[in-house]
Amino acid sequence: MKYLTWLIATALLLGTAGVGQAQHRPQPPAEKKMGAYLMVYFTDPTHSLFMATSRDGYSFTAVNDGQPVIAGDTIAEQRGIRDPHIYRGPDGAFYMAMTDLHLFGRQKGYRATQWERDEKAYGWGNNRGLVLLKSTDLIHWTHHELRLDQAFPELQVGCAWAPQTIYDAVAGKLMLYFTMRLGNGQTKLYYAYTDAAFTRLTSAPKLLFDYPDPAVQVLDADITQLPDGRFCLMYVAQEKPGGIKMALSDSIHSGYRYNPMWVDAAPGACEAPNVWKRIGENKWVVLYDIFSIQPHNFGFVQTTDFTTFQDLGRFNEGVMKTTNFTSPKHGAIIQLTAKEADRLERHWQRKNSGGKKTLGKN
Repeated sequence: MKYLTWLIATALLLGTAGVGQAQHRPQPPAEKKMGAYLMVYFTDPTHSLFMATSRDGYSFTAVNDGQPVIAGDTIAEQRGIRDPHIYRGPDGAFYMAMTDLHLFGRQKGYRATQWERDEKAYGWGNNRGLVLLKSTDLIHWTHHELRLDQAFPELQVGCAWAPQTIYDAVAGKLMLYFTMRLGNGQTKLYYAYTDAAFTRLTSAPKLLFDYPDPAVQVLDADITQLPDGRFCLMYVAQEKPGGIKMALSDSIHSGYRYNPMWVDAAPGACEAPNVWKRIGENKWVVLYDIFSIQPHNFGFVQTTDFTTFQDLGRFNEGVMKTTNFTSPKHGAIIQLTAKEADRLERHWQRKNSGGKKTLGKN
């Protein structure tokens, strides 16, 4: 079933090309060829993008000596980014999406007011845009800024954040899903399709999931396809305290069935769930951001069946470790081949060999 789903997805992505032709086109490596992990995240002080690698999926080391690999003020209209997510498409390329927002823009001198629009009408009036990047090597990236309020003025977009990418094999397109507030209403989860170049949306946003209690805001969606073909939606329900819940569906963008169970093991409020699979094992890990503790930290739970979840603790307080960074925010993890991880690490080692730190796009 899993192989068949991949085969269909590849054929659809390549249009009229047959399977024989597709073998000569770029494709993602099989899991048996994977040998490392990549985590992307940001930090509040920098509002920039960081990357960390791991060989065992337990201990992570940030590249570029723990400094940003792309400065937020070089790629975002608001001079800062948040909520980075990375995804490897069926074409083998890497897709990153993130929120275009600097929370402290006024303090940094980027704008004269706290928000550029009326807060009563729009809430956080500046995060109405997303940043889209695409790469084949994790080093060189194309870059596009997507203003949702300009692309869809009829929606009266108040805020948009936490975009993530997945491939819809049925539609044969990349699907971007994200949190959005219309005007200053409730935050809800939406999806839309992108063009192949990952530069714009080709469809209007549609509702992804409806929480049964309309008074509860939902945000920060993460979609994973399970081995049986179903889709698992992890998301944040802002109850008291807010935390991670999940819903299952046979469709990637509709029909998610509410489950009241809490997935996270955080003592207080948390957000930003991200599901990733351990290489060669029947184990999936849910990463989440515990913003309600000081200093804030990532928490982790692990599952083999998406029914029961084992608490793995937090970074540096259990089996999960960091070696040269602390307090990451809103992360995402994918599998890499050992060669891909080696190339990324060597690139940043060369950049720093003369003691010079390099920020911005490379």
